[in-house]
Amino acid sequence: MTVTICTWNINSVRLREPIVRRLLEEEAPDVLCLQETKSPVEKLPLEGFAALGYTHVIARGQKGYNGVAILSRLPMEDAGQRDFCTKGDARHVAGRLADGTTIHNYYIPAGGDEPDPLVNPKFEHKLAFLTEMRAWFTAEPPQRSILVGDLNIAPREDDVWSHKALLKVVSHTPIEVEHLTAAQEAGNWVDVTRQHIPEGQLYSWWSYRARDWDAADKGRRLDHVWATPDIAPASSGSRILRDCRGWTQPSDHAPVFATFEL
Repeated sequence: MTVTICTWNINSVRLREPIVRRLLEEEAPDVLCLQETKSPVEKLPLEGFAALGYTHVIARGQKGYNGVAILSRLPMEDAGQRDFCTKGDARHVAGRLADGTTIHNYYIPAGGDEPDPLVNPKFEHKLAFLTEMRAWFTAEPPQRSILVGDLNIAPREDDVWSHKALLKVVSHTPIEVEHLTAAQEAGNWVDVTRQHIPEGQLYSWWSYRARDWDAADKGRRLDHVWATPDIAPASSGSRILRDCRGWTQPSDHAPVFATFEL
């Protein structure tokens, strides 16, 4: 069975419901994982999504902050969530497809502006979150799993517009990359996007501050699709829908797609 999964930090699903619907209509992924929905679950605009065939929903929400949701055209059961750092944040949720494949949807903390955990609690939280991910994957090695989401780190030099300029900027600092790499290696996760697009600059986020984001093209690849080694070879393609960043009232993130033969 061919399954296409899309991950997208939507930056308020209620505000941006029209472009979510547009994505579902035009691209028709089988599973759409949203982050930063910024809504309690009971206020998610699900009727419009259900009308397009996305009748299976697994979500965790908060008023005005965080929030993760999985919309699926395929039958899916709730596989729970993990409360990283015991903060009660809606930053992780998982769903399980009928064939046993588990999809994890993550929204890792952004980390604030100062890349120093001693003076910036937000950055300390980010590193602690990643440390807990590593510990979980070490204690319970994932199998037949796909991990997607806004991981808020661009790990490779070609995942940012300028490696040199961003070495001290949160999202590309060496300590963040080290923590993310440690978590990835603990679960033997394969970076599916880079498996299919191994070379060249590749971005999924462009700042709202840029007057002309497209021309300036100062992007970062913050949104990721990983898979465990038992199903990573079943991935048949990946892409980032860059044009979506230019839609009406857009998110600052673009959707990332991956297709699997499950």
